[in-house]
Amino acid sequence: MKRAIISDIHGNLEALDAVLEDITKRDIEDVVCLGDIVGYGPNPLECIDRVMQFRACVMGNHDQAALYNPLYFNSSATRAILWTRRMLEADGPLDRSKRWKFLKHLPPAVSDRDILYVHGSPRDPHNEYVFSGDVKNPMKMQHIFSLIEHVCFVGHTHIPGIFTENLSFFAPEDVDFRSAVGHEKLIVNVGSVGQPRNGNPLASYVVLDDAQFRFCRVQYDLEKTVAKIEAIPDLDDSLGYRLRHGR
Repeated sequence: MKRAIISDIHGNLEALDAVLEDITKRDIEDVVCLGDIVGYGPNPLECIDRVMQFRACVMGNHDQAALYNPLYFNSSATRAILWTRRMLEADGPLDRSKRWKFLKHLPPAVSDRDILYVHGSPRDPHNEYVFSGDVKNPMKMQHIFSLIEHVCFVGHTHIPGIFTENLSFFAPEDVDFRSAVGHEKLIVNVGSVGQPRNGNPLASYVVLDDAQFRFCRVQYDLEKTVAKIEAIPDLDDSLGYRLRHGR
């Protein structure tokens, strides 16, 4: 089994296309997306069209907000998701129906044997964040791990890394960007394709190959995405600033 696991595209077409090109170079055809296809970025429709070709995708909180209401979002995120909704509504009837139907039918989680794929966490797939500091919260982490059979891949925080059942966290740099899947339960955050937040502006994703996984970083035309954001009044310029700084 060789599979690419991506998350948090956030309407960043340049980042997504660069990642998909990198995936193709690795001879990988099986792609799983952990949600947040839209939100923040300037190309939500094109990103949805790409993701519709993947084997599986789960629903993220921004995908959910585009369909319903942007609850608990800050002002710039709310403006971006309302703009995204208008873009979805303004498109031609055939494409509009196809994209709405795709988003509405995204599942909260996907299971593949002993591997679980969710956006946030197993106990709240859409909204719960699992941060590195949560290893100091044993009650939270033990409950989450109790819902995992073996390995769970997540996104949502935009920060890649590995959580172990004995309450340790390892950044990709700590493990030379690769690790093995052993008998211990793991939670693996794959990072973000479209809006990384660990101080590295390169797009992030994970390749799973049998019992090993690798964190991958990919360069893309960041300034092209920034220029698109700055040209859209309803997208806050700070969203482009974040792309440049990986924060």
